[in-house]
Amino acid sequence: MSASTTTTTVLTARALLLDMDGTIVNSDAVVERCWRRWAERNGLDPEAALKVVHGRQGYATMAVLLPERPMEQNYADNKVMLAEETADTDGVVPVAGAPAFMAAIAGLPHALVTSADAALARARMTAAGLPMPEVRVTAESVGASKPDPEGFLKGAAELGFDPADCVVFEDSEAGIAAGRAAGMRVVGVGPRANAHEPTAYVPDLTHLTVTAQADGTLSLEITG
Repeated sequence: MSASTTTTTVLTARALLLDMDGTIVNSDAVVERCWRRWAERNGLDPEAALKVVHGRQGYATMAVLLPERPMEQNYADNKVMLAEETADTDGVVPVAGAPAFMAAIAGLPHALVTSADAALARARMTAAGLPMPEVRVTAESVGASKPDPEGFLKGAAELGFDPADCVVFEDSEAGIAAGRAAGMRVVGVGPRANAHEPTAYVPDLTHLTVTAQADGTLSLEITG
């Protein structure tokens, strides 16, 4: 029997941009409950719908699933969906390693970049017991949903760093595509991420150590 080998990857950055759902907060239980109900109300296969919901804003997911439907109806449904998701925090927990990760980066340049709106982001971060970053880009802040890079580019700009100096943490195909389109390196987190060719991959945040160097750069040590 051969011994298992551990590999270590080190990335350097000046700022970190964090997706929320699936990356630092595990909200899959709520997402699946709400989207199953929506799919059934609209005559869609819930399992098929769940394959495309992660990472995008709700209206954008609806446009993918019901391409013939007027966008106004998607926006209206999205408001209802956001209210349902905000009210339902049953089963919302931190991703493994997220509390220690957030504590480690508390004084370092970082921002939350999420497809959730501000109320939903606050509800889920609170339910998971995680601190809300001072800089955050939520659904209200952007005109286009991931996979458009707008959110990540806004996060970098608010922190005052070039896109090339930022590392994105993401779990979804849409989010990883958005990070790459922004010209950033992407650490994929969790089971959904590995299929979409992130720069580096971790099963959860226990596989990551962040260290601030004397010159202000951040060293991300990833073990797997």
